Amino acid sequence: MTTHGETAATSTPDARALQEGIAEFYDQSSGLWEDIWGDHMHHGFYDPNSNVSGSDHPAAQIRMIEESLRFAGITDDPAKQPKTIVDVGCGIGGSSRYLARKFGAECQGITLSPVQAGRANVLAKDEGLADKVSFQVADALKQPFPDGQFDLVWCMESGEHMPDKAKFVNELARVAAPGGTIIIVTWCHRDLGPSEEDLEPWEKKLLNRICNAYYLPEWCSTSNYVKLLQSLSLQDIQAADWSERVAPFWPAVIRSAFTWKGFISLLRSGLKAIKGALVMPLMIQGYQKGVIKFAIITCRKPE
Repeated sequence: MTTHGETAATSTPDARALQEGIAEFYDQSSGLWEDIWGDHMHHGFYDPNSNVSGSDHPAAQIRMIEESLRFAGITDDPAKQPKTIVDVGCGIGGSSRYLARKFGAECQGITLSPVQAGRANVLAKDEGLADKVSFQVADALKQPFPDGQFDLVWCMESGEHMPDKAKFVNELARVAAPGGTIIIVTWCHRDLGPSEEDLEPWEKKLLNRICNAYYLPEWCSTSNYVKLLQSLSLQDIQAADWSERVAPFWPAVIRSAFTWKGFISLLRSGLKAIKGALVMPLMIQGYQKGVIKFAIITCRKPE
């Protein structure tokens, strides 16, 4: 699941309804997530062979950021560190603030959720980062930025909400600076086999139930993303399946949702958040059956 409210820029009634549903979902659920899990609204990165304790989850969310940077080839070499970053699907700004501190960078985050943007700006001010980090309500497929502005384009679990993946990828490439890095961490469905034209009916039924709860449009595969990046002549394209690395996360989310604190927070958050919580076991089922893949895809814009 993604916990970031952003989607496509189209004027059709279906697209507007999707945008409104996403914004309302995260307006309602972001406070619940922060109350229980903190300000990093994304999966953790785990050693699949280790025993996971409850106290490990915040550290695992930081590891997800660090491992994503490492996979993309972003090192601690000051000469190669990004100085301008856009967080596409910023949630309440956990990644943005972490990256701004780590690199001394200026970071701008966008989300469809006014509640998320407002909370992210408050947290940035509280942490003394208001001069480095800012957040606004904006559409990921019509970003309010000039061409070639950002050294790092960061998309942590936001691509799931994009009904037009080609337009999404085009917009990421547009705002990336020459030589800049694009990091996409996202849910995908499994890659199709050579003789397959589509997923099995039962697989599509499972994904549709998840889509209805989390305001997701049609899914795509990791190979679909790679082909889109290739079509734009982007360089150093890499992809990996991190499903096993995030597998401990959803059982932990379910356990936390059904503690007394989680239960009370759910009731306060509203029907959309409750509906999302009830569908969480389907994510585990999707992982276990190999339908849902948690992927990282990275590339670089030519200089």
